[in-house]
Amino acid sequence: MKVTMPILAAVVAILLVASQSIYTVDQRKSAIKFQLGEIVEAHSTAGLYFKWPLIQNVKFFDRVNLTLDNPEPDRMTTSEKKPLLVDFFVLWRIVDVKQYYVSVQGDEEAARRRLTQTVRANLAQEFNKYNVHDAISSARDKITAVTQQKANADAKAIGVEVVDVRLRRVELPPDVTGPVYQRMESERRRVANELRSTGAAESEQIRADADRQRQVILADAYHQAQKIKGDGDAKASAIYAQAYGKNPEFYSFYRSLDAYKATFRNKSDMLVLDPSSEFFQYFKQYGMRQTPPLKSAK
Repeated sequence: MKVTMPILAAVVAILLVASQSIYTVDQRKSAIKFQLGEIVEAHSTAGLYFKWPLIQNVKFFDRVNLTLDNPEPDRMTTSEKKPLLVDFFVLWRIVDVKQYYVSVQGDEEAARRRLTQTVRANLAQEFNKYNVHDAISSARDKITAVTQQKANADAKAIGVEVVDVRLRRVELPPDVTGPVYQRMESERRRVANELRSTGAAESEQIRADADRQRQVILADAYHQAQKIKGDGDAKASAIYAQAYGKNPEFYSFYRSLDAYKATFRNKSDMLVLDPSSEFFQYFKQYGMRQTPPLKSAK
């Protein structure tokens, strides 16, 4: 038992020393090995590594994308000297952990301040190239792309990479929003009035064309109606003439009956004529109850 205890103590001591001599680098991390405060080695590849216990130590740094949020929108000026409020955020990551530690002592906040300054400066420079309309709408992607390229060139000096620059919000400051909205409203009102005037002119033109077509259609219809009526009258006259030629006396009697029927349509109708008028020739000749001798039609 006396021999076993020293052996167990030695084994435990060896295990403790071994545990202090081995460290693991995760695939999401980078590591720097120091010896008495000096950088000995940097690791950006995941794996198992060794160090001397007590005289060497290791610090780990994230390799994943980190976010830089702008706490307050920045006031930037366009080419028209108009102010804009710009809210942005940046994605960045450590690519050279040794350079990163040498430049900012591994201080993430110091790296954020450095990146914020360079991104702000480049954004302001790019916004100053465009007017308000382009800066808010069509030129946003170009502004962010150029800003990322320039900021990334500066970020390499501290061992980091700017992965992306995005504009969260670009808008006019409150002190100029009112006048701008008023100008926009006036412009929209002018365009609306112009469209109304154009619509009214086109409406009058359409009505005039419709009226002209209506007159043409009515005149054509009247012409056709008169032609058809004339043709009908001609055919009727021919039939009357043919009937008259076959039996003139019967034709005259039949026409007189039609005239009597048309004249005395109602009981209250009254006609004042001379009894000897030709209108009553069949009444005088044959009497009310006598049927006139008629020749049969051949």
